[in-house]
Amino acid sequence: MEAHKQSQVNAEASSRNPIVGAVPFLFGLALALVVGWWVFPDALFSKEPQPISFSHKVHIENVGMECSSCHYYREDGSYHGLPTTQECAECHMEAMDWSEDEVSFVRDYVELNKEVDWKVYQYQPDNVFFSHAAHSMDNCGQCHDLTEAQLCSFGGCHPNVAETDTPPVLKQDRITGYSKDTMKMWQCEKCHTLPEHYEMTGSPKAQACFSCHK
Repeated sequence: MEAHKQSQVNAEASSRNPIVGAVPFLFGLALALVVGWWVFPDALFSKEPQPISFSHKVHIENVGMECSSCHYYREDGSYHGLPTTQECAECHMEAMDWSEDEVSFVRDYVELNKEVDWKVYQYQPDNVFFSHAAHSMDNCGQCHDLTEAQLCSFGGCHPNVAETDTPPVLKQDRITGYSKDTMKMWQCEKCHTLPEHYEMTGSPKAQACFSCHK
């Protein structure tokens, strides 16, 4: 009987003070959010290194190449995103030094005429059309006094790899399969919502959804 009365007293006390029960819940929720904020992003994305540790810095600073030396437009206007092994072999038919990556590239790819499985940071979804020609130096360079490499990274279009000796790892979403660096809408809006860009195109169609989303 006494135990029953004590239970009633405790129940009444709890009902009069709901904050006491809410505190542990809120603390647990806050802790879960903090842990999830730090842990979940790393768990969501897999990390894949490039098969060859290609140095953009060496090819740009030492050899004097530009982005368009390897990433260029074909005669039909389509974009050639990655160089073929045959194109690389124009300079790398034989190992130019005895570094592990150089020897591996010549032995495993050039001599076997095998294409390198480069990890592409920014393949766009199938329903998105991005025209590199529309965003080339011929257009953007009319106003922006930037080098080709600066232009590519200035607007957040590409990771800034021009000054790297080792390419960054590809962070790939385990659920969607897309790269973490795939262009987001807000990145496009950084330029496309500027009034001066609208004035330059002279047409509202250039800002319409269907100009990029097909």
